[in-house]
Amino acid sequence: MDRLHEVVADWHDRVNGGDRTRAAAVVGDRVVVLGPKGSGAITQEQFADWVRRSGITLIPRGWHPVDDSLVVVEQDATWPGSAEPQRVATVFRVANGKVTAVLRRPDLPSAMELATICRDMAATA
Repeated sequence: MDRLHEVVADWHDRVNGGDRTRAAAVVGDRVVVLGPKGSGAITQEQFADWVRRSGITLIPRGWHPVDDSLVVVEQDATWPGSAEPQRVATVFRVANGKVTAVLRRPDLPSAMELATICRDMAATA
């Protein structure tokens, strides 16, 4: 397993475990998030609060590497009270052994498109 996959798999374990302290430790000092309720850069503490508040579980189902720092992961998402899992796809960026971006999209095609844009932007920096 390469380092990118290892870090993102660890992120899933920690988020799914619901442990705020462990979840905060796997993300960067600031982590960029995108989801149905908005986007922005948040702190580790804010990320940990989201883990606790949301009660989300994200089971990885498919891995789609984009480059050495980006991967799209298809996931089955459930929340407290949800009847059935919902398939979503998330773009993860990893830097220095930490997850620094978590960009959730409603489906694989839109996540792959976003990941391609992120990769191309980074290549022109």
